[in-house]
Amino acid sequence: MFMSLAILLGTVLAVPAMANPNYPSAAEVAAAKRNVVDKQKMIERIENLIADLEDEVEVLNREASIKAEIFNVAQEEFEIIERKVKVLEKQAKAALAEADQAAEQLGQIASQMLRNGSGGTSLNLFLNPGEADDLLYQLGAQEKLAEQTELIYQKSLERQRLAKALTDELAAAEKELEAKAEVAKKAFDEAEAAANAVEAKVAANKRQNRIFYNQLASLKDTAADLERQRAEGLAWERRQAAGTRVPEAPELYKVGPPNQDKVERVIAFARAQLGKPYILGARGPNAWDCSGLTMKAYEAAGTYIGTHSVSNQFINAMDKRQLVPLRDVAAGDLIFWSTSNNHLNRGYGDKYHIGIYIGGGLILDAPNPSKPVRIIPMNQRLGEMVPYAARPSA
Repeated sequence: MFMSLAILLGTVLAVPAMANPNYPSAAEVAAAKRNVVDKQKMIERIENLIADLEDEVEVLNREASIKAEIFNVAQEEFEIIERKVKVLEKQAKAALAEADQAAEQLGQIASQMLRNGSGGTSLNLFLNPGEADDLLYQLGAQEKLAEQTELIYQKSLERQRLAKALTDELAAAEKELEAKAEVAKKAFDEAEAAANAVEAKVAANKRQNRIFYNQLASLKDTAADLERQRAEGLAWERRQAAGTRVPEAPELYKVGPPNQDKVERVIAFARAQLGKPYILGARGPNAWDCSGLTMKAYEAAGTYIGTHSVSNQFINAMDKRQLVPLRDVAAGDLIFWSTSNNHLNRGYGDKYHIGIYIGGGLILDAPNPSKPVRIIPMNQRLGEMVPYAARPSA
């Protein structure tokens, strides 16, 4: 229902060019270049501004991931009711057809009885079905219906009741479907806005960073491209230093070793997706979100890990007793991120990101709207990492 709307994410919001008073002007850079101390301070100032821009993107990425999970959960709830409506439509249609057929049979019997000059209970019951119980109670002892007529009549009533019950249930389900559609649409709009905010910020940062790189090149008498590479290296070092310890958690139960055949198929599928874009709600084959990628990677290995939702995939692993302490993570295991410290709760929405551990301290994931499917060192994203990994291959 909403996947077609995800194409809109390719549109980047226009950001008006406005001079930030905290950013150094060309005149300030030129003045700083004439003094060794001032020049070094200006270099540090610009490098800090570049780091701040990256941090701002990460904050928006986190928000976009959380909103995307809320949408996936809402979309999943919508699809559950949608499937229910389709089943009820078929059942109600079949029940109504059977009820009509039974009513036609009764009509034929009633016509025959009128032609024969005999009314009685069976005719009254057919002509006044709403009074069926009263008439049967009052006249049941007075008249005996023919066995075949009574059987047809009872079946007709049963089919009419079933048809009405299914029709009522269908109407209620359709009403619920409308409500779920509204919730999912609202969640999609919010997730799309968050994703667009990321893309707009990334585009704005690229423009501003080009200015910063040129300023650094001027201060250091180097090239802007070299300063870009150096800034990216410093960013990598900051991420490496941000987290050095895997979160600890006790063993919950014994989980078997990974099935290597499955693991190889999962990782091979996931690696084939490297470089493909992240799109909200995407589950392949040309674009992905995080839980869509993990779901399809394990489907390729013949394993069900849950629905298109990070929360559902975690709960599925918990129900199947597949959780292992993160310190024991092995290739093919799934790694989660959460906004909650209550890691084993069964709620939906707090688990907002998922990736595949591929061994060697590396994670493969579909990260967020600002980056395509990639491989990164595990210790670059230890913040809010759930201390349990899932092992669906066991």
